[in-house]
Amino acid sequence: MSRAFPQALRKGPTLAAIAATVFLAGCMSFSGRGSEPAAPSGPVADAGSAASGQVIGAGEVRVAMLLPTTATGNAGNTGQAFRNAAELAMRDFPNTGIELVIYDTQGTPSGAQAAAGRALGEGAEIMLGPVFATEVAAISPSARQAGVPMVAFSSDSSLAGPGVYLLSFPPADDVRRIVTYAAQKGRRSFAALLPDDAYGSVVEATFRETVSRVGGRVALVERYKRDTADMQAKAGVVTAAASQFDALLVPDSGDALLALAPMLAAGGVTPSSKLFLGSGQWDSPQILTSPALTGGVFPAPTRQGFEGFSSRYQTAYGAAPPRNTTLAYDATVLAAGLVRQFGDDPFTAGVLTNPNGFAGLDGVFRFTANGATERRLAVYEVTGAAPRVAEPAARSFTGGA
Repeated sequence: MSRAFPQALRKGPTLAAIAATVFLAGCMSFSGRGSEPAAPSGPVADAGSAASGQVIGAGEVRVAMLLPTTATGNAGNTGQAFRNAAELAMRDFPNTGIELVIYDTQGTPSGAQAAAGRALGEGAEIMLGPVFATEVAAISPSARQAGVPMVAFSSDSSLAGPGVYLLSFPPADDVRRIVTYAAQKGRRSFAALLPDDAYGSVVEATFRETVSRVGGRVALVERYKRDTADMQAKAGVVTAAASQFDALLVPDSGDALLALAPMLAAGGVTPSSKLFLGSGQWDSPQILTSPALTGGVFPAPTRQGFEGFSSRYQTAYGAAPPRNTTLAYDATVLAAGLVRQFGDDPFTAGVLTNPNGFAGLDGVFRFTANGATERRLAVYEVTGAAPRVAEPAARSFTGGA
């Protein structure tokens, strides 16, 4: 099977750097790590020391990936799927110069601390993962002290910071993208019906900021608890105020969203009367095929990269991959590509935060100096069958949404 390298971005390192052998001279300026971290307090690995985790590849640069491979339930399934995706990346791009070592976190903070201790003691130059917010919080201090960057998979933006980069799908990106799209389509008065939890708080703050930035007006924000009575009551408040807005943000997922839709419709608020705005959580079969949400729009990564990856993954492992396993694939290819392009010092802050970003399976992304991820997202319309591309994702950070 032929496999094309991801398309390179103009003026910046990309995942296609795996195929490159020459540094793109003059395209970037790097400032190194900035302020140097304190010397590591833990054990320092001898060159060439054996790794205690599962080793994939035989390159000279040791890259650690921290995953909950032996955790129970969904956590363990996630760990195994991420491990498979990383292995697939190493198969797709052999001879990349890295030795990928999988360290088991057991899905707990203490397990993550033990895994990170082994990884740092055995000479890892970058840590990919862990997956869960509590794990990231547990090990980020030791990673910073050792001067080893982390590219973690949590979407909890409060954990990001210098040296701790979150390769995830930030809720704030979803909101900015879909509200901006709605404003470009002439919508000026916005309402939001949001879950009453930490996710809803992040969404509300970004929603208010973005509506203001695009010159719109926030007509109403309602927050609901996930029980039928409260959802019914808050949906009633929204429908009573229907004359005040022309776009409604409802970013929940699955059963909650499908319960809210008929409650709103009972009061005359449907995607045919208002522009329904969703989030990346809408990218699931039960929502995409829902007649009650047909006509709604939502932001999501470009689908083509995942579809090709999913086919190769299923062939290799006999099952379809969870949607977020592209994170492990892209992180692995990113590490390998930077080693190929930058040699002895591939993981400096200047390299990792290059403003032109990188190209991955889910489109282009970049890390900011404060550790957050920014992505270019497409906008899709729910049709009741396959989603329709309402607006494609931008291919660079030089312009667009």
